[in-house]
Amino acid sequence: MEKTDLSRTPLSKIYLLPNLFTAGNLFFGFLCIIRCIQAKYCEEGSPSHYYNQAVWCIFGSLVCDGLDGRVARLGGKESLFGKEFDSIADVISFGVAPAMMVFFLILSPTYNYPFFRKIGWIIGFVYLLCGAVRLARFNVITHPLLIENKQLSPKRSYCFIGLPIPAAAGVIASLVLVINRFDLKSWALLLPGLMLLIAWLMVSNIHYPSFKHIDWNTEMRFRTFVGIVAIGAVVYFFKEFSCAILSLSYVFFGLVRYIKHHFKSLRD
Repeated sequence: MEKTDLSRTPLSKIYLLPNLFTAGNLFFGFLCIIRCIQAKYCEEGSPSHYYNQAVWCIFGSLVCDGLDGRVARLGGKESLFGKEFDSIADVISFGVAPAMMVFFLILSPTYNYPFFRKIGWIIGFVYLLCGAVRLARFNVITHPLLIENKQLSPKRSYCFIGLPIPAAAGVIASLVLVINRFDLKSWALLLPGLMLLIAWLMVSNIHYPSFKHIDWNTEMRFRTFVGIVAIGAVVYFFKEFSCAILSLSYVFFGLVRYIKHHFKSLRD
């Protein structure tokens, strides 16, 4: 039987530029974890300052994660190595880092929330576990060697099955930014419940738009273009609230659409 040299197949090659962005994703995730630890045990400065830096590290990971795949697709340099490397980086940046952030900020046993003293670490682990399962499932259902992938419709390729873990991390990071910026410590107690909801959404079958079909060659109407520029300006000038609103809107958009279609199918 003839053996295949996987090192010479295009799918196993290591391309420089896309994987540099993935490495940047991993770097920002690692830096976020360091900032969370410093915020927890800092002797000088304000813990909020370190948490805010941790949040911006997650946003940096989001930017790198969004660019690595697009750069790979744009140059035709997609590979199995890149996909696996990206998933490993995502587990750190969007799984471990947000879980540690919320644990240190809200669920830590040293805070005066008796209910969370014994189960805080469980909530963080459930979020991390669901995020890892979400990434593993994505790699399986999008594997190029699976026969089923050849039957995927173009419409389905524009959607994610389950909430993407970068979006989940974006929600937590943006809310932590708002809590620290406006000193809303009482509202922080809502984060554990939100983490469990997000964890369930990641392993659910709810479809979320992927926006992969949008690239530099995408055509749009003039009014749409102006609207996007205006939204970008609002996001820039009101960073804290805008990031939280946009991330929460994405999360609940898929959930509300799923509930709406479910009840519609029951009526039919």
